[in-house]
Amino acid sequence: MPEQNAKATPKPCAVVRGADVVTGKQGLAFAPGISAESVGAKGIYLEVLTIPPGGRAKPHKHESHETAIYMISGEAATYYGERLEHKVESRAGDFVYIAANVPHLPINTSKTENAVAVVARTDPNEQESIVLLPELEGVVP
Repeated sequence: MPEQNAKATPKPCAVVRGADVVTGKQGLAFAPGISAESVGAKGIYLEVLTIPPGGRAKPHKHESHETAIYMISGEAATYYGERLEHKVESRAGDFVYIAANVPHLPINTSKTENAVAVVARTDPNEQESIVLLPELEGVVP
């Protein structure tokens, strides 16, 4: 995997082999795929995210960037809103959309199964637009 925050030379077409799993600012493990760092992408980012049984992210938002999620397996609840006051539930086969600048917190609702998803964002950088929201820690039990 290219060095974190280093931009790759743009490629007209590329295959990115499964990358090493890393832990992001949100506290979750992900395998980065298509990004500014891996292929010089200008407007898209793609990863595989795994949330362990009962696991959860840190409350956060993606500044100025939309997120699209496709659930491969498992189930998750995503709390969202200024005080994480709303919730959507998703399972394998569902698509989830999160608008830019929306505070959110995904949680794996299973005690036994990983929640695995493909995540795409309009920010081509792996971690740049993530803004942690520690003031929302503890809002969702």
